Amino acid sequence: MGRVRAVCISEKKGTPKRDIGRSLLIKDFGLEKDAHAGSPRQVSMLAAEEVEAFRERSKGELPPGIFGENLLVEGFDLAKCPVGTQFRIGDVLLRLTQIGKQCHSGCVIMQKTGECIMPRQGVFAEVLQGGVVTSGDRILRLPPEQREQGSPFRAVILTASDRSFRGERKDQSGPKIAELLSAAKYEIVGTELLPDDEEGLINVMTEICDIERPDVLFTTGGTGFSPRDRMPEATRRIAERDVPGIAEGIRAYSLTITPRAMLSRAVSVIRGGTLIVNLPGSPKAVEECLTYLMPVLEHGLGILRGEADE
Repeated sequence: MGRVRAVCISEKKGTPKRDIGRSLLIKDFGLEKDAHAGSPRQVSMLAAEEVEAFRERSKGELPPGIFGENLLVEGFDLAKCPVGTQFRIGDVLLRLTQIGKQCHSGCVIMQKTGECIMPRQGVFAEVLQGGVVTSGDRILRLPPEQREQGSPFRAVILTASDRSFRGERKDQSGPKIAELLSAAKYEIVGTELLPDDEEGLINVMTEICDIERPDVLFTTGGTGFSPRDRMPEATRRIAERDVPGIAEGIRAYSLTITPRAMLSRAVSVIRGGTLIVNLPGSPKAVEECLTYLMPVLEHGLGILRGEADE
């Protein structure tokens, strides 16, 4: 799961796109009033994380749409999504049709910096089902209709933190989970950063499990004694089956490192075909817990997918 950060169009070809915040996506066409709609590349998409990395390298201001993207999206490594991947944004359904494109050497970015990320990181999609898209909307990556035996486990990462959500503190635990999962060859199909609001956590986690249907949802944060720490409560409320051994095992292992581990209220459960594992809120504790858990987890996920014996 991710979010739409900008909705951009250009009324005339050859002019930069601008963020209009909200637009109608028309089936088999693209964004209403966009000059490039109706072409084989109906909707262009770019990862906000790639734009931010480019901004840091170039030390310049990069308004949304500057690379020619219609939708600026965070939470996905779009360039690694296979052709055919489907995304849902409210009523809108998109299907990825192309990864990258030939760069026009005369584009504004190339003129200013000598580099453009759209040819490498941009993707293009067709509109299977139309509707309105607004900046801030959640975007879901739908699971493939069929998964091959032994295909990588699909994971979503959710950080719960009031301060990080408000931009007062950078989220370090979510990226640490992503780093460890990538090293273990998991496919990260979405990331989410939310405030410590129990009802909001319930709604988003339910969407992730029921629509995206990853093999595992890792949460980080919200497992302590603070009145706003409600992750265990939210997790239990959407659970269909308990998996107490994972949380108990993590606590037992963490107690060999610090006695404060006994203060963790983290839980682990199953909803549908998704295992949900609450992890601590610090990057150091996340690394310790995942290092302990990962060697065993693969077998459990194989059982959950029906690919391994008990």
